[in-house]
Amino acid sequence: MGNIVWMASYPKSGNTWVRAFLHNYIHDGDVPSDINQLNDFFANESNVSWYQPLSKEPLENLDRQAICRMRPLVQKRIASRRAGTSMVKTHNFLGAYEGLPLHDMSLTSGAIAIVRNPLDVVSSLADHFGLNLDEAVGFMGSDTTGTPTDENNVASVLASWSTHVDSWTRDTSGATCVLRYEDLLQKPLKHFGALTRFLGLPQDRGRLQRAIDHSNFATLKRLEEREGFVERSPNSQRFFRSGRQNQWRDLLTPHQVQQLVDDHRAMMARFDYIPPTYR
Repeated sequence: MGNIVWMASYPKSGNTWVRAFLHNYIHDGDVPSDINQLNDFFANESNVSWYQPLSKEPLENLDRQAICRMRPLVQKRIASRRAGTSMVKTHNFLGAYEGLPLHDMSLTSGAIAIVRNPLDVVSSLADHFGLNLDEAVGFMGSDTTGTPTDENNVASVLASWSTHVDSWTRDTSGATCVLRYEDLLQKPLKHFGALTRFLGLPQDRGRLQRAIDHSNFATLKRLEEREGFVERSPNSQRFFRSGRQNQWRDLLTPHQVQQLVDDHRAMMARFDYIPPTYR
C-alpha cells in the first residue's frame, strides 16, 4: 500500500472547498488560512511543474498519451516527498487512457471523492471553461471529455460526469470517503467531521467548527477579493461564486435539465439528484 490519498472530483464540485477546510483544520489558526497556500498540504498531480523536468520540449507540444506516460513517475515523486500521508488533488477519472492508468494504485492508500449535483456543476463549469450552458451540458455528457495542457496544468482525462463519479465512488472496501457537496452545506459538522475521522485527524469539536467557519464561501470569497486566487481560471471573474445548491432552477432551461437527466439518470438517481418532475 502507498501513501497517497486522492482528493478526487469532477471539476467545480467542491474540491477546493474541501481542501480549504482541511488546510484550516490541520493548521488550526485563529484566522483563516491563506487560500494561495493550499499546496502546503496538498499536491496537484496535474501541475506543470512536475512534468516540465521530464520533457525536452514544451509540454503544450505533447499529446495526451505522452502526458499519461509521464504520470507514473510524477506520482512516484509526489509520494516520495512525504514520509506520511500525501493528499493529492486529481480531476482525472479513475481509469486508463489508451491503456495507460491515470493513477498508480500501488502508491495509493485511499481516496476522498467529492460529488455535486450536475445540475449545479454545469453553470460553474461553463463559467470556468468559458463555455455556454449548452456546450457545458455536452461537455459533461461525453466520455471523450478532457482538458488541454495550459500554462498551469497538463492535459486531464475527465470522461463524462457519470463515468467520473462512478469510477471514484464504486469502491466498497472502506478506503474511499464519499462526500456529497450538498451534505457538506446542510450538515457541515456531521460530514466534515466524518472526513476528519476518515483521515485519522485529532478530534476536537471547537477545532472542527473553526475550520468550517474559516472555509465557508463568504470567507473564501472575501479572501479571493482581497488576495486573488492562483487557481482562478482566466475565463472567470472569480473562482468562488455563490456555492449555493439548486442554483440550476434560475439558470437552466427545462430542455437543459432534461438533457442532463437523460445523460446521467442512473448516477443522479443514486445520489438523489433528479428533480421530482423529471423522475
